[in-house]
Amino acid sequence: MASAQEPVSRYIRAADGLRLHYFDYPAPQGGGGGPLPVVCLPGLARSADDFDRIARTLQADGRRILALDYRGRGRSDWDQDWRRYDFNVEQADIMAQLADAGVAQAVFIGTSRGGLHTMRIAARRPGVVRGAVLNDIGPKIEHAGLLRIKRYVGKLPPIPSMREAIALMRMTAGVNFSGVSPQEWEDYARLTFVEKDGKVLLRYDPELSHTLDSVLPDVAPKEHWDDFAALSDVPILAIRGANSDILSPEVFDEMARRASRLERAWVEGQGHAPLLLDQPTIARIADFVRQCP
Repeated sequence: MASAQEPVSRYIRAADGLRLHYFDYPAPQGGGGGPLPVVCLPGLARSADDFDRIARTLQADGRRILALDYRGRGRSDWDQDWRRYDFNVEQADIMAQLADAGVAQAVFIGTSRGGLHTMRIAARRPGVVRGAVLNDIGPKIEHAGLLRIKRYVGKLPPIPSMREAIALMRMTAGVNFSGVSPQEWEDYARLTFVEKDGKVLLRYDPELSHTLDSVLPDVAPKEHWDDFAALSDVPILAIRGANSDILSPEVFDEMARRASRLERAWVEGQGHAPLLLDQPTIARIADFVRQCP
């Protein structure tokens, strides 16, 4: 097999003119007409860079990989109106990015919000999703976990250096991510923050915090079982961080009961959401994707 090519940054304009970015990892030469591409969708405040390791592994198997930045994240432009950080707007963006790449069907890997997008696309665009990896997300989201996320998204104290950023992440998340190595903490911090003009900044628009305004202690989150049902006829790999406070064991069991083609995997020593940096998890995903069309 020919050696894998480096990913290409591609930019398009959304329907409202905002510039959107995605990475395109080409299939190795000779991969034309091969297996379906893989589309990677990140979590709420995450970026396409989270998928680099898994993308390179799948690319070596002959797959083309697209890793998308939603508006307001990664290399995509920030929106002047936070109300457009909305599922429907983001889904239209995703479909525009796929159209730009010439992708009509794919295997999807979705972390957290990306998994919800995968379910929604399956329900609203039948036939697009031919296989799904759902990374620590299910049709029912645990309320306590959402309230925890609301407390930190968009709220960053002044950080003087990347070293302090790494220490902050380990201090705030280390209990639920006891299985993450020191090198993985550093790698993850560099995926989360960027050093610019002597400052450590978030790699997303802090106004994203408003997407959680409706998350209140006395209001139960919406459930998504109807969207999940749209995946029942495709292969699914559901991943749960063993310490997750977003995907409960009970919901994990119910997902398996409702979808006969669903496989399950646990990531020990990690919470919400598994970082997709460790080789055992990458290998498990790669094994699953090899079974997909």
